[in-house]
Amino acid sequence: MSTNNFAPETQMMGYGYKPELSEGAVKCPVFQTSTFVFKTAEEGKAFFEMAHGKPGHEGETMGLIYSRINNPDMEILEERLKLWDGGEAAAAFSSGMSAIATTLVSFLKPGDILLFSNPIYGGTHKFIHYMLNNWGVKAIGFNAGDHKEMIIDMINKNNAADKLKMIYVETPANPTNDLIDIAMCSDLAAAYSNQEKKVLVAVDNTYMGPLWQHPLKHGADIVLYSATKYIGGHSDLIAGAAVGSTEIIKQIKKSRTFFGTIIDPHTSWLLMRSLETLKIRMEAAAANAEKVAAFLLQHKRVEKVYYLGYTALNNPDQEYILKKQYLSFGAMVSFDVVGGEQEAFTFLNNLKHIKLAVSLGGTESLAEHPYSMTHADIDEEEKNRLGLTKKMVRLSVGIENAADIIWDIEQALEKINLKSYIGKPQLAAQV
Repeated sequence: MSTNNFAPETQMMGYGYKPELSEGAVKCPVFQTSTFVFKTAEEGKAFFEMAHGKPGHEGETMGLIYSRINNPDMEILEERLKLWDGGEAAAAFSSGMSAIATTLVSFLKPGDILLFSNPIYGGTHKFIHYMLNNWGVKAIGFNAGDHKEMIIDMINKNNAADKLKMIYVETPANPTNDLIDIAMCSDLAAAYSNQEKKVLVAVDNTYMGPLWQHPLKHGADIVLYSATKYIGGHSDLIAGAAVGSTEIIKQIKKSRTFFGTIIDPHTSWLLMRSLETLKIRMEAAAANAEKVAAFLLQHKRVEKVYYLGYTALNNPDQEYILKKQYLSFGAMVSFDVVGGEQEAFTFLNNLKHIKLAVSLGGTESLAEHPYSMTHADIDEEEKNRLGLTKKMVRLSVGIENAADIIWDIEQALEKINLKSYIGKPQLAAQV
């Protein structure tokens, strides 16, 4: 066995790094520099030609130029980011939204049509409906649970067949944990591709991180992450990532250079640190989430629990996707309290350990109110249609002692006044 055949969690300890180039340091230093010295003017010319994709340098390796273009920390990080997903290449960004935005505008132009899944993260929803719309890109949404034939009918009714350029999905959906069949999306993309255009499939894999779902293996062309979440995992950085083929990532990196959405050296270094503990952190969080979901399911002040271990296993179509596509139930749990916004706020305001904050995937447990926070800018009617109600709370379960997390949830739930709901049939928790 060669070291290139090691498991990803093993390769995270040194893949892509040569200690002899950094005074023998066991860990990659932070290359906190804006620019790099060329040995000769001819070398500088060649590096810039390679950076801009000019022919004549096939088989050559581009050297370091300027930290908006490349940096040792970023390059080593990208080598490691591709390993979990099995991609040929990766690109790192200054945030998850910069990864999403840069990727979308790299392949979409005015007149193109984007097919996207609902629900999606509020920031992505805003970008698609406002920024891309102003750019002249039409967006058509489909819902998790829509069958292939329903989506085809939607495409045809919108006369989108000739102009469809990308299918963008977030699965599991944020915050309902609805599942999308990536292979089905890949089949759709192939059906609408031709010699003039290839319809790409992009998947936001943030909820599952690189560990629990591998979209490229199911036919996706691009995997996107808010690396702030599980990859960073400590709530102390902002970053994003894209993984895919060499050719696709090359095009995304070209856009990244001119948009300036590149990651900085120190954040790259922090992410390399975090990747070393990714597997054990995510496994610990998933084990805790299973216990938290089981507790919520039986609590009289909880009306419904959105957790892959329950929701997907109680729906044949979702169960099929779950078993084919996922390696874990994950660590994200949403639930509806009995009542509405006031009761949800009562719960959130009485938490003693769990932090009332947006984001997810950190070592600490976080709770938020999607309706008024992460998804605040989505139209109220659409939120209600998608199941994003005022009574929903989203939990990102951390790696603390599970009993302590549950104690905090229980004492906060007990603060909700049930008097006005006594006798109503919704008191029993549903999945």
